[in-house]
Amino acid sequence: MKHTLVTVAALLATAAALAQGGSATHAVRLLTPEAAQKAVNAAMAECRRQGFQVAVAVVDRAGVTQALLRDRFAGAHTPEVAADKAWTAVSFRTPTTELARATQPGQPSSGLRSVPRFTAVGGGLTIEAAGSIVGGIGVSGAPSGDADDGCARAGIAALRDDLEL
Repeated sequence: MKHTLVTVAALLATAAALAQGGSATHAVRLLTPEAAQKAVNAAMAECRRQGFQVAVAVVDRAGVTQALLRDRFAGAHTPEVAADKAWTAVSFRTPTTELARATQPGQPSSGLRSVPRFTAVGGGLTIEAAGSIVGGIGVSGAPSGDADDGCARAGIAALRDDLEL
């Protein structure tokens, strides 16, 4: 019964908004597959330049993987961890390095660590265009979260002109 009331209330609120000239749709910006691949390639190149074997993933604004690349000697776990870092950054709209600090044991947000796919370690960043999140990038396999972050930033930098920042 409670669920029905909430649903009816939500429908009435939506109907009222539409009656006042509101729109029933919302336009969003999306990364192209080509942009996702460009970011993956640039992040991989930066990690290789530093001698790191990694996996890099780019997800769209909904957290769905668009591009994924694993270097030949990167660990078997790295593709999944890279995708989960990107998913975490997009889902929580926060770099994973910040989430690692905010979700330490004893912190108010520590319970987030029990969320499936939540990966609280550096290497996951949001990708933004004109002030909106359009995706996320995750890197896994460098010797530290800071190093993963650096490679991810190189992937985003490769898109800077394309994103119209």
